[in-house]
Amino acid sequence: MLTDSHCHLDFPDFDGELDEIVARAADAGVARMVTICTRREGLPRVTEIAERYPNVWFAYGIHPMRVAEEPMIEVAELVEAARHPKMVAIGETGLDYHYTAESADAQQESLRRHIAACRETRLPLIIHARDADEDMARILREEHGKGAYDCVMHCFSSGRALAEAALELGFYLSMSGIATFKKSQELRDIFAAAPLDRVLVETDSPYLAPVPHRGKRNEPAFTAHTARVGAEVFGVSEAEFAAATEANFERLFPKAARTEAAA
Repeated sequence: MLTDSHCHLDFPDFDGELDEIVARAADAGVARMVTICTRREGLPRVTEIAERYPNVWFAYGIHPMRVAEEPMIEVAELVEAARHPKMVAIGETGLDYHYTAESADAQQESLRRHIAACRETRLPLIIHARDADEDMARILREEHGKGAYDCVMHCFSSGRALAEAALELGFYLSMSGIATFKKSQELRDIFAAAPLDRVLVETDSPYLAPVPHRGKRNEPAFTAHTARVGAEVFGVSEAEFAAATEANFERLFPKAARTEAAA
């Protein structure tokens, strides 16, 4: 069994196909999915999807590239949303200086508010980081010093220094289809140096389809291809890698495990 810890089932790429998408995931051994809401207007749709499918949970936050387009998120807003039994994480939030460096200050404030909501709800944080490694490491450390929280570096593709900073804080690194690309040996080496008990797998679908589907629409079923590469990176069997990442998911997202057991 595998869990796609980060996908976007509400995106128009999947309109009219969700039953088939979820069924193909199950056929591929992907038994659970966390679909991510990245904007206020998307919350009703993401909630409805999670309520419709027993094996789908959701997270809510404001994506850093959208921070300048919306009113600044309030901690209370995130805390209230987290009352839903199938909301299992805060985010994705973070810093993206590749496309939206002009809103860096607002992104940093938004990130800190999301972290405050994590402390209050005891839900984990989902981080997006692009071309902002230094500021990201600094803020994560500063905020952790104010009070502990759990976190996953989603779709990790940053440098070794940020990986080490995250791992030092007890955080997790999530492996996406990027790790399967031929040019990604440096990234695979970063994962290989991480403890296996700090690794998750994801698709970030509909983006970043792994080999052999690179360039096509990604979907949760393709988590299996990334997991196969993950097993090679860590020098373990596919079954061992799957078991490890499942244990990691349940440790980081205990609310998902609790609601699944109660269903």
